[in-house]
Amino acid sequence: MASKSDVMTRVEASGAVAVLRGVPGEQIVPVAEALLAGGVTALEVTADNPDAIEMIADLDAAVGDEAVIGAGTVLDSSTAVDAIRAGAEFVVAPHFDPEVVDTCNRYGTVVAPGIYTPTEAVEAAEQGADFLKLFPASSAGSGHLSSIRGALGQLEIMPTGGIGPDNAGEFVESGAFVVGAGGALVDGGAIEREEYEVLTENAEELVAAVESARE
Repeated sequence: MASKSDVMTRVEASGAVAVLRGVPGEQIVPVAEALLAGGVTALEVTADNPDAIEMIADLDAAVGDEAVIGAGTVLDSSTAVDAIRAGAEFVVAPHFDPEVVDTCNRYGTVVAPGIYTPTEAVEAAEQGADFLKLFPASSAGSGHLSSIRGALGQLEIMPTGGIGPDNAGEFVESGAFVVGAGGALVDGGAIEREEYEVLTENAEELVAAVESARE
């Protein structure tokens, strides 16, 4: 099992975390391979998919050496445990639930609860969160992230929601540790048509935007 510091390093190196929501189970591996080809190596399978645990296990078996695999939209500790046992190396929630954070820490797994305010950010960090998901980023804007980071610069924050190549750079410049992206990467129509090269191109564009802003 990888250490927390190693997982954090690999997530940051990816530049973006791909939020794999609504991907059919039988296509999860080719979708992941397409994103990996484009440079996005952090993959988050959302737990609201009924096959999420099986999908995490499938990804771990197929691309576990190349990707860092996580579980997203984790609402309770039992789901966190199931995901970790299936191979998830990090757990992301849309909200801050102390029990989820405690459970992940008990298993030595990186955890990123959702926050929106400085108070929530501090409470989650004090509970033992490894990094924080600023959600929804589209409502907050990069200025909101910059303000939180201005007061709490020691916290690692991942803005998620409405992030794409056109605005990823401004969030990185405002202090994002990494960005979370769903629709900008995971094109449902392209997946349905099995046009996986579209996902690779999306990933390349997003990674390029992040890397440019990091320079």
